[in-house]
Amino acid sequence: MLKRKPGILLLEDGRAFRGRIFGAPQKGFGEVVFNTALSGYQEIITDPSYAGQIVTMTATQIGNYGINIEDDEAEKPWLSGFVCRELSGIVSNFRSRRTLDDFLRASGVPAIDGIDTRALTLHLRKHGAMRGVIAAEQNAETLLEEVKASPTMEGQDLVKVVSNHEPYDLNTGYDSPFAEDSILGTQGSHAAGTAALRCAAIDYGAKKNILRCLVQVGFQVRVFSATATAEEILAWGPDAVFLSNGPGDPAALDYAIKEIKTLVARKLPVFGICLGHQLLTWAFGGKTYKLKFGHHAANHPVMELATGKVEITSQNHGFATDPDSLPDDVEVTHINQNDGTVSGIRHKNLPVFSVQYHPEASPGPHDSLHLFRRFHALAIEHAPAGA
Repeated sequence: MLKRKPGILLLEDGRAFRGRIFGAPQKGFGEVVFNTALSGYQEIITDPSYAGQIVTMTATQIGNYGINIEDDEAEKPWLSGFVCRELSGIVSNFRSRRTLDDFLRASGVPAIDGIDTRALTLHLRKHGAMRGVIAAEQNAETLLEEVKASPTMEGQDLVKVVSNHEPYDLNTGYDSPFAEDSILGTQGSHAAGTAALRCAAIDYGAKKNILRCLVQVGFQVRVFSATATAEEILAWGPDAVFLSNGPGDPAALDYAIKEIKTLVARKLPVFGICLGHQLLTWAFGGKTYKLKFGHHAANHPVMELATGKVEITSQNHGFATDPDSLPDDVEVTHINQNDGTVSGIRHKNLPVFSVQYHPEASPGPHDSLHLFRRFHALAIEHAPAGA
């Protein structure tokens, strides 16, 4: 491996961690968080929900299986920076096409390794997620001024950064003929002689795998930008609406909340994941709050209250639903067993539900995939006669 330049990760409270720069050479500012997943760094790096954040991996060595062409969750990484204990000098995997270093450099994402990620994680757990910067070695005092001048996560609308496109149709589920087919169903499955139900997926920063799951259970999917109006979406004639994951503070997305209220009022089946869940919370009249250091992991146990079953879930969010703010016609359905936060809600009178985790990420591995089948079944139940 080539000798790399020294660098620094500087936090807004003045704590500095020194290591070696890799990836893109420019500075990267963002909210510093940690993710405890042992693998899946490519999916994490390309998850649009990480826009505006610097992600620290707690696993000791990262990059050892390289980067492939199948596992990207978006067309490009949106995160502000990447941190690990050791960047692997060896890449070994039959699907690998390039190194993590090459990928981040080509994508414009600065990164740093050689730092004590255990000490960094403990610091963030104690003091909370905070702004920071990755930079080549330079004057810490000057850098600190720049960090403190950078935006905080609260109040930021990052959705418009990651979701800006014309509507498009998605027709591809899983290519694999194995486990996903038997669990989610056969791609395009629906009653003989009938058309597939239409699902309008609102893209607030959607992961590709979520959209594939919707296709796989039998939906005809059209993906709309986050700024699409309810009128534009309804003009397509959807049988159901999906609200995707995404980055930033849900309270800042007043335009999205307004359109969701209109869609929910039409009594369409609605399913929300992560940011979509938080936006439903606001649309129902509830509120969200900022978590101290967020949930970024692949092993959070979540209990479904109606059944008592516990699912092992993948999570990536910095905000949570305030259960005391929910109206009487909305109930909590899932609870995070680590800290008791809300992990799911549903409306008692409308076909609307949401979860604060990623069922498509399959850490269980298939504990939560049933939610996509549940959504499809709900759409069938509420489909117009003859559909």
